[in-house]
Formats: sequence, C-alpha cells, structure tokens
Amino acid sequence: MSKTYAIVDLETTGGRAARDRITEIAIILHDGEKELDRFESLINPGRAIPYNITQITGINDKMVADAPMFHEVAKRVVEITEGAIFVAHNVRFDYGFLKEEFGRLGYTYTRRNLCTVRLSRKAFPGLRSYSLGNLIKHFGIKVKDRHRAMADTQATVELFERILHQDESEEQILDMVNLGVRQAKLPANITLEKLHALPDTCGVYYFYNEYSKIIYVGKSKNIRKRVMSHFAKQTEKSRKLYQAVHEITCEETGSELVALLYESHEIKNLHPEINRAQRARATQFVIHQTINEDGYIALQTARVNQKLRKTMTLLGEYSKLGSAKGALGRIVENFELCHHLCHMDHTGKPCFQYHIKKCRGACAGKETAEEYNERVLEAVAYLRIDFPEDFMMIDQGRSKEEKAVILVEGGQYKGFGYLSVDDNIGDVDTVREAIKSYAHNRDVTRIIRQFLYKGEMKVIKLSPPCNKLVE
Repeated sequence: MSKTYAIVDLETTGGRAARDRITEIAIILHDGEKELDRFESLINPGRAIPYNITQITGINDKMVADAPMFHEVAKRVVEITEGAIFVAHNVRFDYGFLKEEFGRLGYTYTRRNLCTVRLSRKAFPGLRSYSLGNLIKHFGIKVKDRHRAMADTQATVELFERILHQDESEEQILDMVNLGVRQAKLPANITLEKLHALPDTCGVYYFYNEYSKIIYVGKSKNIRKRVMSHFAKQTEKSRKLYQAVHEITCEETGSELVALLYESHEIKNLHPEINRAQRARATQFVIHQTINEDGYIALQTARVNQKLRKTMTLLGEYSKLGSAKGALGRIVENFELCHHLCHMDHTGKPCFQYHIKKCRGACAGKETAEEYNERVLEAVAYLRIDFPEDFMMIDQGRSKEEKAVILVEGGQYKGFGYLSVDDNIGDVDTVREAIKSYAHNRDVTRIIRQFLYKGEMKVIKLSPPCNKLVE
C-alpha cells in the first residue's frame, strides 16, 4: 500500500457537486509521519457565492474575484495527489467535487480514497458525533479559522495522525482503501494495482479466463468498486472467480440504463459460463391467469420453476417479485380491476377497493363475469404490449460533452447511442444515425420499463406514424 496520503479539504458554493463549484482548496501531502508538501488556493467559482455560505466560510465574492479559476490550478492538484491516497473528512463530498470539476475539463480524476469519518468510528468508538467540529472539540485540536480549507485540512491531518497511532490502524486503512480485498484473495494474474486502475464510473466489465474467453459479464455504477467486491466476498461465485479469472476489462457507458441494456445484450451474445450458471439457479416470478368457479378471470403473481411454468397461462415474467406485483398493481389500478380477484386483498368479499369505489363490484356480485372479463382482457392486452408509444430516453453520456440516447419505435427497443450535447436531439433522424442497433427482447423491455416507472430520466415522446417529436 502507498504510504503517501493527500489530505484534502474544499470549500464550495453549496452541497451538490453537479451544480455547485469550489471556492477554496487545501491539500497537505503526508507520509503517515510528517508533512511532505502542501498547496492551498482560493478558487474563483465563476458564480456568486450564496450569502449563507459566506456566513459559514467567511469567503465572499470580493475575495475570489482575482483568484484563479479551477482549470488554472488543476495541474497542481493532479501533481500533488499523484500516487497518493486521497484522504478527507467525509471523502465522498471532497472527492466528488474534484471529480466533477475535472470532468468539466474532460479529464477523469481517479484516486484511491479514504474517509476519516469512517476511520474515526473504528478508532474511537462510542463518541456522540464524528463530525469534524465535534472531533476537534473532543481532542482539543487547535484551529484558527474553522470552515476555511487549510485550517480544516490541518485539523484533519492531526486527527489522521491520531488514528495512525491506534492499534490495527494500518490493517483498517488497508481494508478501507482496498474495499476489503487482500492480495492473497486475488487470482494469480490480478493485482490490487490492476483493480485500482479500473474506472470508478458506470459501465460493463468482463472477466476472462487464461484462454482469453469471457466467463463473466457484469455492470455497475462504479466499475472498480463492484469488481473489487467480487473478490472481497466469500461466496461460491467468488471462489469460482478466484480459480478462473485471468484478466479484466471494462467499457464505460456513463448511463446506468445503457449499462443494463448492454450487459443484457453481451450475456445473451457471449454466453459466459458463470452468468449462465447464475441464471439457471435464478427464481422467476410471473403474472398468470386462471378462471374461478363463477367464470371470472383471476390474475395473480407467483414464484415459479420451469416445470410449474408449463402448467400456467403466463402474462408476464419478472426477475423480482416486487416487479411482478408492481406490474399487476398498475393494470389493476388503470383498468379498475378487483383486488380480491387479483389476490391483492385477502380480507374477504367485497374487497376494500369496492368500498372506496375503485372496484366496480365483481367481488360483490355487482358486475357480471362477462363485463368484468372484457375489461380484464383489455388489461392483459395492455400488459402484453411491449411499449404502446414510441419515445426516446435521454441520459448522461460518458463525458460532459455527450448524451446517451435510447430509442423505442414501433413498440420495440431499437438500441442506444451517443450524441454530442451540441447535436440537435430534437431531430429524430440525427438520433437514428447515432443509434447502434440491438435486439429487442423481454429482458430489455423489463429494464426500460423499470426506468420509465422511476420517472427520473428525460423522455421525449414521438408521434406516429411519421415519428415527429410531440410538441
């Protein structure tokens, strides 16, 4: 493990890295015993500093007016932290802001990192709070200018030195930096250095055996963290990976949706043996239909195996019970189906929804089987339609300069691609040219639906038949 630590503190215009900017930075390079180097600077954030932030930090617009922009100090930040472990109190905040600032410059900033909040909890258990302010007070650390970058960095250095003097501190640091992975747990050809060189961004990763054959494909929002987790666990799969993995590669996607779609495609295309073994053991969940003794069509979810599946009238298959229940719940609500007949109300007849006028009374003899079943069949038809509308989904790309685009036309998934942020996403022909075609299937339908239901992604509907954008 490197014995060099870059201990960092930032002041910013707010708490969101994607929106806010850095106003001050301080870094102390430390070898675990003494300071080796330091750097500090005010930063012109290119925007006004909110009054409430000035009240906390004391940094105002006048102070940063003649300060360098971040791009002017970026090289120095890279140099002083190169090869060092990035240390901060609540490291996700400071590391996240620096990654975002470098991302705006088109540079991927990646460092192993360590959080002194987590380390303090292990080293000094039982304290009321592990905020920097409380730890400063608890240990009597002298600080002149709280909430200024260098003052807080110096306080973090003193705290870190106290942690290093604790028994087992080096083992705890190793464990946190390497996410629980020990070199002894790794395959012969895989080193900790190789794992740390993987990006901490979203994408798809591949495990190869010694014959350069892909044996496992996975996806993650943080490739490095996810890959390392495979070797930190003691499971049947991790033991197989330890025995078989000879090389690791990855492909960044930027978008989590694209990563899921691409992972699904790659597994179907490459047939990796460990993925196949997992899928064979996976339990599937379904929505199926039966007809009760009164002639009403009843819908319900169930856990099934291959043998049981053959005996059912299946309407939909899902990898999670929650997904199956969610899909059933949506058509029940949209088509005013009976909760009792859909096995969602077990209190008896009539169902609760009938009392609040959200069920038309099939469970109370107020609606005939013919009337009810007609509506059920409409709901079933809707459930079986992959996508009733054509649309594009827009997500973040692999850099700040691009967007990921997922296209659905003719009710089916067509593929994904990337466009520059300067391209006209409103031009459907431009989008089509950027799209790489991928196969439509049940799995990609399920994946896209999950993201549609979350409602967190920009969706642009296309109006048939000419597929113009809906104004």
